[in-house]
Amino acid sequence: MARLPRLTLANMPHHIIQRGNNSGEIFVDAQDRLTMLDLLREMSRRFEVDVHAYVLMPNHFHLLLTPKTEQGVPQFMQAVGRSYVRYFNNRHGRSGTLWEGRYRGTVLQAEPWLLPTMVSMDLNPVRAGLVPRAVDWPWSSYAHNAGLQSDALVTPHATFWALGNTPFARDAAYVSAVEAGLGSHAQEQISHAALRGWALGDPDFIEKLQQKTERRVKREKAGRPSNRTDSVQES
Repeated sequence: MARLPRLTLANMPHHIIQRGNNSGEIFVDAQDRLTMLDLLREMSRRFEVDVHAYVLMPNHFHLLLTPKTEQGVPQFMQAVGRSYVRYFNNRHGRSGTLWEGRYRGTVLQAEPWLLPTMVSMDLNPVRAGLVPRAVDWPWSSYAHNAGLQSDALVTPHATFWALGNTPFARDAAYVSAVEAGLGSHAQEQISHAALRGWALGDPDFIEKLQQKTERRVKREKAGRPSNRTDSVQES
């Protein structure tokens, strides 16, 4: 069966994952990472996509985005991906693909899943054994969301603003959330949803979301017939 088309909707948070081909490195040094951040800033403005959080890992990256248009995310990711591959191949004297196929990702319910997804992303370098604490990894939005420095790429989501009435209160609440970490079940749900393309939210959210798209938003029981476009392959 062909792959599901990506689930992309305007004005809703999306968790996106892009991996390197064969788990290969996509960032060799700081210049590569700074170039990617520049591209993310440029394309987020061009395609009207708010970036709430990000983390650049050695062989993949995560983004938490809200597009203002239905095509915002695919247009944004295509532009970033093509521009970065061209830069990377030219700089490192290589050719061919850099990415492991198309990016993965899905829509999520802002409350209660947006903040746990941010926490999951910021703890990715810790889980990978690259650093002992989230604050020690310089290639993520943690420093901005923790109030340690300003990052022009990041646009806080309303759910983040609701953490406190002052910047200090919001920053402190977010730091506490990262320090508390995530349970294994929540982490598994976040990862599985993004990698499989199923929406992440409660049953009411899923039901309302399904009314907005012909594309299935959750896995159905084996053998259950469906007349939705679950076998449409995206071009």
